[in-house]
Amino acid sequence: MRIEAKRHLCQSYGNCVAIDPEHLDLDDEGLVVVTRDSVADGELAAVQAGIRSCPVNALVLVEGE
Repeated sequence: MRIEAKRHLCQSYGNCVAIDPEHLDLDDEGLVVVTRDSVADGELAAVQAGIRSCPVNALVLVEGE
């Protein structure tokens, strides 16, 4: 599984980064950046929580690598 960011939707809330700083960050413009897109099985719950925390659905979890 991997994380994809829809940066054009990002509104810079930062909820996702607060929940999952291992995979996500905000750049200098305040937009979400996926710092590590691959998700290990043991990280899935934290990643899903970070994705769900986005009020504008700017993050998605996709199957495959």
